[in-house]
Amino acid sequence: MRSRLAWLDALRGFAAAVVALFHLGPTLLGADRHLLIYRHFDLGRYGVLLFFLVSGYVIPMSLERHGSLRRFWIGRLFRIYPAYLLAIAAGLLLAATGGLRLDVSLHRETTTALLGHVTMMSDLLGVRGVVRPLWTLSYEMVFYLIVAGLFAWRRHRDSAWWAAGLALLALIAGRDLPAALFAGTFDGRRITGAVLVLLIAGSVAAYLSGRRPLALAAGVAGVAMVLLPVLDGRPTRFATAGSSSAATLLLAVMFAGTVVYRAQHRQTDRRLAAAVLVLVLVVQGAGQWLLNGTQLLRDSSVALAVAGTFGIAFLLRDRAVPGLLTWLGVVSFPVYLLHMPVLVVASHLLHGHRLLIAVAFVAGTLAVSWAAHHLVERPGQECGRRVQGYLDARLGPDTPVITERTEGGTPSTGSLGKHPQSV
Repeated sequence: MRSRLAWLDALRGFAAAVVALFHLGPTLLGADRHLLIYRHFDLGRYGVLLFFLVSGYVIPMSLERHGSLRRFWIGRLFRIYPAYLLAIAAGLLLAATGGLRLDVSLHRETTTALLGHVTMMSDLLGVRGVVRPLWTLSYEMVFYLIVAGLFAWRRHRDSAWWAAGLALLALIAGRDLPAALFAGTFDGRRITGAVLVLLIAGSVAAYLSGRRPLALAAGVAGVAMVLLPVLDGRPTRFATAGSSSAATLLLAVMFAGTVVYRAQHRQTDRRLAAAVLVLVLVVQGAGQWLLNGTQLLRDSSVALAVAGTFGIAFLLRDRAVPGLLTWLGVVSFPVYLLHMPVLVVASHLLHGHRLLIAVAFVAGTLAVSWAAHHLVERPGQECGRRVQGYLDARLGPDTPVITERTEGGTPSTGSLGKHPQSV
């Protein structure tokens, strides 16, 4: 299949498949063999970081294609929440029938868990998701808010400085960054969760309104969200990142993907972009070793593999991509969210038969993901388009004047506001 974005679909699908196979590992290989591989190469982290790098590349393209914060947020919310809610419902159904044991953090802090799941910020509030892979969405949401805030203030091309600054902050101040400034206590987690609900809902409402003063205020709140991973990266032992420095580095990887996009379209000096990408790669690979003397081989091999995989795909971006990979990319989000419930069901029904579980897991995940894409994701996106049309008709268009075009043909936007003459 030949398409301008087919290589990104292929990468997304590959990353989702890697994470799914990583979670199949203990069942298929046994806990000891899986742990032996994990000690040398963390396949799950490889898949997640690759996903983050692709997100960092795609999100600015999605935002700047139309130059509309309203369209961006409607697109994101109606793209993500339908499958996200389906995954939560599947997890709760399995828990109710005894097939899945919910994490203890969900029982201990039900209010915080509810607030965290509403905002997708559960991991940064220190509670586990109903379905384990949901933790990465906390960082996706933080990234969306920051990028939207930068766009509102016309600072969206500063990606290189953000990537470099976050990487250097994690490296230099890693040991001194607080792990739980906001959500370190029981009451702190509930208060932080409630504040996040208000901030995110208010910010999205401001962006949907199309009013520049409100968008600027939301932009300040969005950029301030960087404080969550930097100062609250491990509010409890249930947070996945492990430390604020590691959480900050996850955000740096997403901005590194944006740097690639900026350099490709000559929006950033390519020598600066190369230096920043090398910096993020080195800190990602050796950061934990420099801070505490551990994980050098595993982290560096994962960082190199992520960079190599993305780099090869980028260099081959104009080549035809196998249809299977692009199809897998189309259903990648359901694959990522729903593979764990499928694994629970397959393991329960075929207990003790490892190969049969693996076959049922692969087939079931693909089938469920295909169904979720057609029955949940696509209707959700269509609903989003109707909401977009309604708001545009009611409030006026939210697109800025197109002032120039980049090397790759991507529109470069000027100011936010209502410009009926925009194309």
